[in-house]
Amino acid sequence: MADIKVPELGESITEATISKWLVTEGSTVSQGDLLLELETDKVNLEISAEQDGVLSEIRKQEGDNVSVGEIVGVIGASSGAPASAAPAAAPEAPKAAEAPAASPVAKAPAASAAESDSASLAASPAARKLARERGIDLSQVKSQDPIGRVYSDDVKSHGTQAAQPTSAPAAAKSGGAGQAAQQAVPGKPVERKRMSRRRQTIANRLVEAQHTAAMLTTFNEVDMTAILDVRKRRKQAFLDKHDVGLGFMSFFTKAVVGALKKFPHLNAEIDGDDIVVKQFYDIGIAVSAKEGLVVPVVREADRLSFADIEKQIGDLAGKARANTLALSDLQGGTFTITNGGVFGSLLSTPILNAPQVGILGMHKIQIRPVAIDAERMENRPMMYIALSYDHRIVDGSEAVRFLVTVKELLEDPESLLLEG
Repeated sequence: MADIKVPELGESITEATISKWLVTEGSTVSQGDLLLELETDKVNLEISAEQDGVLSEIRKQEGDNVSVGEIVGVIGASSGAPASAAPAAAPEAPKAAEAPAASPVAKAPAASAAESDSASLAASPAARKLARERGIDLSQVKSQDPIGRVYSDDVKSHGTQAAQPTSAPAAAKSGGAGQAAQQAVPGKPVERKRMSRRRQTIANRLVEAQHTAAMLTTFNEVDMTAILDVRKRRKQAFLDKHDVGLGFMSFFTKAVVGALKKFPHLNAEIDGDDIVVKQFYDIGIAVSAKEGLVVPVVREADRLSFADIEKQIGDLAGKARANTLALSDLQGGTFTITNGGVFGSLLSTPILNAPQVGILGMHKIQIRPVAIDAERMENRPMMYIALSYDHRIVDGSEAVRFLVTVKELLEDPESLLLEG
């Protein structure tokens, strides 16, 4: 017999959520078989069986929060019985509740019958505990799970729905009839789903960044004519030589590194009363994934060629979308670049990726009329760029000059070779 425990999850991560059990209770497993998937604040981890046997007990269900070292299940020795024996007995549970119609048990109080029905239902331990505390009959709770298992969120939803008919009139009397009454109207479609651990972490960190940093944003615009010209002339040759496309991110990464060398406080962080200025350039590139935004890191970007940067960004973006990023891919960035332009954003104010003190926002390239001199106008491909910074250690003039430096380097791409 062997306990299935939550392993060490990585630096500063002590909790996880069971995302999915890949095997069912009673199934025969072999050493190395995948048992379950854990969702942490940053990445998903798969847990494998450490020995052959039968999954004799699942102690923590999908959606339950678990801590490092906690036992989530047990693998017992194989008894030689078919793995399907345990699940085959499951359909008998409803019959047991129906069978004693003419027996003395039928004369028992209604509460006892309800408890019996509840006991036969598939429900997580957290759901059973919450139902007991709130006096809710689990047999009356509607499950959102495809296989009918009841979770604590279902119990909470049931309690809310039950309270609505009586709470609506009170809300109307108190002047809050609008939203409360609308929620109480039956037949209105809603969807309630559990917030993933990663989404919770993203939400908490964004709020924390706004509460702890003195965040300001400064803006500028870049004439992308020169970069578009380089890409047009060199794109195919670059692809043939390096087997990767020449995108915009390598230009922006190089420009950011050049500006960080001139304004090192943008490549720092605050540690208590100290300013820690980092003399290396690990640039985080924000990537949109299914579970939300993640920021994998391009290491030592100042030492990489344009091709190396494009390859690393492509690899990291692919891993992010496949949910295979490792913790090491996400840790230790010194500055972040985010590109809302790929979604059509014309202008935005990016939020700091704490403990970093600077983040550059890229946006959509848009043809706009630009004054060349006092007499001439031309249509040029222009991009707004935004720098959000922590005003506690970065002065406004420093931030503005940093962004101007980024602009100048981008508008003269050949200078990026010198900065590199």
